[in-house]
Amino acid sequence: MTYCEKLVWMYLRKRQMKVRFLRQYSVDNYVIDFYCPKLKLTIEIDGDVHEISEQKQYDIDRQQYLENFGINFLRITNEELLGNPNKAFEKIEIEIKRLQQYNLEQT
Repeated sequence: MTYCEKLVWMYLRKRQMKVRFLRQYSVDNYVIDFYCPKLKLTIEIDGDVHEISEQKQYDIDRQQYLENFGINFLRITNEELLGNPNKAFEKIEIEIKRLQQYNLEQT
């Protein structure tokens, strides 16, 4: 894991939001950084390599493919994490709450 992935994992595994995340979760031929099965939420930590044009296209194709399984994506850049970790964690919390609310409305 990269340093930024370690930061996010330390935050997620505390289960502050009362949902379980798995790390390095496989879906078909792809590996997701962090995945919450209950919410079908993946959190991807994007470093500098994700700015390269070939990587950007790969990420787009990969995300579209995985979204066909009903998986929701939340991308956080290394810059976001290193610049303001609390804001990055708040972004995660907001998305978790949004999906929890959505799931409640669907039942």
